[in-house]
Amino acid sequence: MKLVIVESPSKAKTIGKYLGQGYKVLASGGHISDLPEKRLGIDVENGFTPEYVISPDKERTISALKSAVKSSDRVYLATDPDREGEAISWHLQTVLGLPDDEIRIEFNEISKKAVLKALETPRKINKRLVDAQQARRVLDRIVGYKISPILSRRIKNGLSAGRVQSAALRMVVDREREIRDFKPEEYWTLHAFFKGKNPFKAIFQDVDGKKFKIPSKAALDKLLGQIDGKPYVVDEVKRSVQKVMPMPPFTTSTLQQDATTKFNMSAPQVMQIAQQLYEGFEIEGEGHVALVTYIRTDSVRVADDAVWAAKRHIVEKYGAEFYPKYPNKFAVKQQAQDAHEAIRPISLERTPEDLKKKLGKNHYLVYKLIYDRFVASQMAPALYDTLRVHINAEGDAHKFGFKVQGRTLKFAGYTAVYADSKANGNEDDEDNALLPSLNEGDVLSLDTLKYEQKFTKPPQRYTESSLIKAMEENGIGRPSTYASILSVIAKRAYTEKEGKALKATELGETVCDAIVKYFPDIMDLKFTAKMEKELDEVEEGRKWQDLIGAFYPGFIDHVHNAFRDGSASKKEAVLSDVKCNKCGAIMVIKEGKYGKFLACPKFPECKNILSMEDEVVATCPICGKDVLKKRSKAGKTFYGCSDYPRCKFASWDIPAPHLCPECHSTMIVKRGKTGTKYVCTSCKHTEDK
Repeated sequence: MKLVIVESPSKAKTIGKYLGQGYKVLASGGHISDLPEKRLGIDVENGFTPEYVISPDKERTISALKSAVKSSDRVYLATDPDREGEAISWHLQTVLGLPDDEIRIEFNEISKKAVLKALETPRKINKRLVDAQQARRVLDRIVGYKISPILSRRIKNGLSAGRVQSAALRMVVDREREIRDFKPEEYWTLHAFFKGKNPFKAIFQDVDGKKFKIPSKAALDKLLGQIDGKPYVVDEVKRSVQKVMPMPPFTTSTLQQDATTKFNMSAPQVMQIAQQLYEGFEIEGEGHVALVTYIRTDSVRVADDAVWAAKRHIVEKYGAEFYPKYPNKFAVKQQAQDAHEAIRPISLERTPEDLKKKLGKNHYLVYKLIYDRFVASQMAPALYDTLRVHINAEGDAHKFGFKVQGRTLKFAGYTAVYADSKANGNEDDEDNALLPSLNEGDVLSLDTLKYEQKFTKPPQRYTESSLIKAMEENGIGRPSTYASILSVIAKRAYTEKEGKALKATELGETVCDAIVKYFPDIMDLKFTAKMEKELDEVEEGRKWQDLIGAFYPGFIDHVHNAFRDGSASKKEAVLSDVKCNKCGAIMVIKEGKYGKFLACPKFPECKNILSMEDEVVATCPICGKDVLKKRSKAGKTFYGCSDYPRCKFASWDIPAPHLCPECHSTMIVKRGKTGTKYVCTSCKHTEDK
């Protein structure tokens, strides 16, 4: 019996179906060991050596895997084909006592052909990939572990920060402040409507051939006076054929951008659905089936066999003229790792139409998006007949130019895939079907002039889609982390959604300012991008300890400075969970002559203050908000969540910041001779604080 170990039960089912008898396929459930939860777990004095511990919830899994290893003739580790997957295989090798032999297999798609081919070419675990993952894990643990206590001390209990998440938060905060500080500028638009058998309109563009923006009503009135009663003459007609190439197949980031925009899904939702399409799931009449290739990639490269399969499909369905003379090649971005090909369907024979009734709505939408994008990417370009017309109103001293332009579809090319959408070429600026009758020298008959006052608009808030795009352009994060970054800053209440837009909360802005103040490098986008490149260098052979060693001294100096600057007199205002009942701002906790009180942060615009008899003593184990020390009507002390009545947590004892991992009951703080411990109120589970 041969044993194959993968990460997820779903993946195990799919591969088990392909391999059949003679093989046993089991799942590790992801990482089986990691850094400890409640301590740094890194020996800073000895080469930043990480301390890996077995996750408590994986002990039963490890026991089952060890038993299976003993009864197997050969073991293969088939975790995901990336750094994280390589690290999981390395931990499995270590914990299960597997030899340092050719036991690692990988494949970019979970198809029978790919799995069988991988089994023919096993290799040793790639230690450089493992080191690249360790470098990132250790760096992120150091940053998060050292910065989070400072935020909790200076702003609010229970706050935390991460290396890449903090840079992404700064992008959202900076954009919010740009919008807030924006001062709109007035301008006017002017359209000329022309008579005739086929009426049309043109927009004012230039004076004497130089672009001109009408800044005010006075400038508009002057312009109108200069062209009043003057002839309008066509002085330029340009006709051409525009070639529009298809977009490349999806990468992780472009898939998230497109799906979040079109389907109103969150980025984590998109990745969850895509993961299931990759790992496989039950399809009526077919069993457990995987539909797409590996979904964590920043490459647009396509395997040769997939290119030829696409050619056969395109020629058969659309015709030979829809396939280009030579296969399309797309440029790979400079920072792309190019370890895996682009996201595409495993088989073009499984069309979205065939699967529509067999898949859930969201799975169908994402699969169709991937399928159509891949097919279109391999097709011939679309061709458009374009027309650009320039019209001059001959004033006394100047020429005032108007333009009209548009395009009509000449050859559908790749847009045939999107026959029911705007991508089919119906994107004309105007209804220009009759414009080709215009010629240079034609004198036009003006019907009317219409004008409108407008104001410049501030930059738009980021959406999940545009933030992912901006992170990718700035080198912040990697394909596997975009969705989790958005999820984390939202979960921590540093950002919130207004429709599709991401808005920085007051807490998010306060946290951002604190990190910028004490850890400017962490919040510098160029520094963060540079660090990402250095982490990539570990995969190419750079010692990961050297990278951490170069970063750590300067970083720890910032940590010490932040703590030295932590005196009560210098302490930043601590955010409460109370909204100002006059202006709606989140009030801050301040300390005065008679103790703590709540003050509006918008002072002196808003001078509202409230008394604060309740003391913040802990973090709510249920919702993460502050737990306040209160008094009952009988005068007895108890501890209740500050978010009451939405969260009804209450206890006679100070609660631990988390629920019991064994039975999910409340844990309380108990102080004894051996120190302070967390004790479960239901079972016998106990933890050191």
